[in-house]
Amino acid sequence: MENMKRVLLLGTGPAALQLAVTLKREFRCRLGIAGRESVRSADFFESLAVNDQKVCVSIQNKKHHAMEGEACIDDVFRGFETIEGAWDSLFLAVTTDAYIDVIRQIHPDVLCKVKSLVLISPTLGSNQLVSGYIRRLNPDAEIISFSTYIGDTRWMDNRVSNHVITTAVKKKVFIGSTRGRSPLIDALCRLHKGLDIDLEVMRTPLEAEARNISLYVHPALFMNDFSLSAIFDESNDIPKYVYKLFPEGPITQNLIRNMRSQWSEMMSILDKLGIPSINLLKFMTDDNYPVRNESLSREDIEGFNHLQAVHQEYLLFIRYASLLIDPFSQPDQDGKYFDFSAVPIRKIFVNKEGSLDIPRMPKEDYYRVKIIQGIARNLKVNCPTIDRFIDTYENKITSVSLANQGRVLSDAFQIQSFEEDLKWIGEEMSNV
Repeated sequence: MENMKRVLLLGTGPAALQLAVTLKREFRCRLGIAGRESVRSADFFESLAVNDQKVCVSIQNKKHHAMEGEACIDDVFRGFETIEGAWDSLFLAVTTDAYIDVIRQIHPDVLCKVKSLVLISPTLGSNQLVSGYIRRLNPDAEIISFSTYIGDTRWMDNRVSNHVITTAVKKKVFIGSTRGRSPLIDALCRLHKGLDIDLEVMRTPLEAEARNISLYVHPALFMNDFSLSAIFDESNDIPKYVYKLFPEGPITQNLIRNMRSQWSEMMSILDKLGIPSINLLKFMTDDNYPVRNESLSREDIEGFNHLQAVHQEYLLFIRYASLLIDPFSQPDQDGKYFDFSAVPIRKIFVNKEGSLDIPRMPKEDYYRVKIIQGIARNLKVNCPTIDRFIDTYENKITSVSLANQGRVLSDAFQIQSFEEDLKWIGEEMSNV
């Protein structure tokens, strides 16, 4: 594959290591990895050095055997500004909000030679953001967006090193390119087929980015008083859980109502962008986590978009109630099924730089929903539920910042407009 002879991974997190193993095995490419200089990345680079630049992926479930393996990293760059040489493809395995910050640190001479950039975990508009920036330097570069990362990969033994474990793999993800059905898209489809993942090619990158389930459920699940109290209240050690019903978790009648309302607002945005609407219940059950037919009928799933709002809320509540346990797991001797919903809401923490920080959820979701809000305003789409989510979150981080004035706080506690990113996205959308 011409565009995959020399591949550079941007990012040093668990997803980058999983990508290293799968890409090296499929394309037998020269593989490089680059990351920012930080306390966390220092541990990774040190572990990589003492292990002869080899990374290792283990699996939790034997059926995901295609994901495990080892790969040797050919080139290591400590700091994005140190990248040199000619690279065919750059895979951005950094958080969505860091795309432009990372790309800006790479020397223009490197970017000018790149044939393609692949966005692993973008949000709605990320492709247009990156395209707008790259076009000035390299107008011929292909920009590809996945809908989301293909699984759940974390550090082995919760320790930053050269070794990760993939605990879950998605059955289906979506992909879109600025060149439509390109040779690189076909090559990536073959790779995912070997991983037993259905990779559906969309007409445009925006359509792929719109198929990220986090866009539709995370704001409601995290940007509410219950979840924010669980995240920011350091004095309460009683765990709360993301997908449990109140009082163990945030899911209430009102949360489901807000989730449905936000989905409706998102559909208005997609309609303005010329993107077909998404059946939220079908997307949840067929492309993410299925439930038993006894819990939700196929008729209700298929007809979800045409039902009245209260009926849609009822079905969404059933869906979450049906996943309190894994309905397809085997019960133990006491008749108990796997506690599928027991995903803890993580609290604020002191990061490796010594600053009080906010967990990835909702920190990354804040960026996503602010970008969606900006796109909506640019399209003149009214989104009161999205506005309310943002107000709730920003009020919380403001009050927590004031209560912790004597501590070192990370940038995540700052209210941000992401004005520059929205400017790039808006200009690109106006050109379409």
